[in-house]
Amino acid sequence: MLAAGKYNGHNDPAAVKLHSAAEVRELDRRAIEEEGIPGYSLMQRAGEAAFAVLRDMWGGQGRLLVVCGAGNNAGDGYVVARIARGHGHDVTVVALVAPAKLTGDAARAYADFEESGGTVVGWDPALLRDAGVVADAILGTGLDRELTGRFREAVAVINGSGVPVIALDIPSGLHADSGAVMGVAVRASHTVTFVGLKVGFYVGAGPDHVGTLHFDGLGVPRQVHAQVPARAQRLRRKQFADLLVPRKRSAHKGDHGRVLIVGGGPGMPGAARLAGEAALRCGAGLVTIATHHEHSAAIAAGRPELICRGVSCAADLSPLLRQADMVALGPGLGQSEWAHTVFEAVLELAPRIVIDADGLNLLAAAPRRDDRWILTPHPGEAGRLLGVTTASVQQDRIASACAIAEKFGGVSVLKGAGTLITDGSDPINLCDRGNPGMATAGMGDVLTGVIAALAARIDDCSRAAALGVLAHACAGDIAAARGGELGLIAGDLMEPLREWLNRRD
Repeated sequence: MLAAGKYNGHNDPAAVKLHSAAEVRELDRRAIEEEGIPGYSLMQRAGEAAFAVLRDMWGGQGRLLVVCGAGNNAGDGYVVARIARGHGHDVTVVALVAPAKLTGDAARAYADFEESGGTVVGWDPALLRDAGVVADAILGTGLDRELTGRFREAVAVINGSGVPVIALDIPSGLHADSGAVMGVAVRASHTVTFVGLKVGFYVGAGPDHVGTLHFDGLGVPRQVHAQVPARAQRLRRKQFADLLVPRKRSAHKGDHGRVLIVGGGPGMPGAARLAGEAALRCGAGLVTIATHHEHSAAIAAGRPELICRGVSCAADLSPLLRQADMVALGPGLGQSEWAHTVFEAVLELAPRIVIDADGLNLLAAAPRRDDRWILTPHPGEAGRLLGVTTASVQQDRIASACAIAEKFGGVSVLKGAGTLITDGSDPINLCDRGNPGMATAGMGDVLTGVIAALAARIDDCSRAAALGVLAHACAGDIAAARGGELGLIAGDLMEPLREWLNRRD
């Protein structure tokens, strides 16, 4: 995952918006043409911002190897090299593209580098042997095809060298919009990005290639950002300040939502129990679990605050559904005849529904569209909903999340690194919190309970889903900070969920 909070200008709106490559180009254009900021001034600012991060991570020990490719990304590299030489550092610059082929601001950056006494050399893998740090200025956000030739070779050698890498604007080979690896991509230790954060840092393979992310807006005015819509936005707590308020002193359990968890098919009681306890920990006033009759006693014994009802048929479930404000369908449901029966009963009578796990698999087998629900698939389940492979979903997660919302209606929550929440409108919400320790059984069941509890008392399902995802991810980070990521289990999130939702900062 990306290191949280490592952004210059973190409180700037530009550090919340996540842009496509085309949107960043539009920001550049408006800054230059409408605000009168010369393009070369932006490039110089980028070089200075990158050098500031480089100096902190590197400390000037050993030789700086700047690998320059094509376009303005190469220009950024030449600016960094010139600044570093001016500070007395040992710098070697590799030109993968002949400087004579550069145009515009990139050509000017090279000319200034040359005028300062700098020279370039051709690509030679041996240059990595005594380098202290590598600056990746090979290719920028305009990349739309797989790397080949000397570009591919250079990236592969850099990745295999073990030398720390700082990527300028974006790791070369990473698609700025989808986070897809275009054949091969630099695995950076740090990335310094400019003007606007790129969506691809947070989705697909992006988190594995960006390293610690630093952002500098380069002084582009706020009015420019206000004029350019963003493809997505990072979730942050203050978006939900109106929802995270203390209860009234006169509150009673009926004021805070009645949640019904439908799941726990034969032999699978744990998932429903986790979802139910998570709903309680997130403030639901009353939580009932409708489960296979063989599990009701065991679930109640483990968490007596949960009301458990054994159901054998739709008739057993109907009165429970009529009393619920929100239904969570799927944790441990299975795909038995019993599961099909309760699945159809929920879809017929529930006011609003969170669907997860086998509920999604049953929906994939008999697709229908409804705006009552929140769907929470992991990539494999998303693939089944869309009739594509898991790899296809991961290749373009944003497109997949939007396709689910379009096909099935309601709100789509595509889980994974960079969980996405969308009801089909822009911008898409993206959660950049959470950690790899959360990749373990039961975490999705906890999320289902969290979202159900919040949606039971929030009329807006999209906001409830987004807040639920953020709370779940932040609780995971709190739990990992206390005991480490390895061995983190779903039950570890219960107290941190309560803690995060009760914060008053």
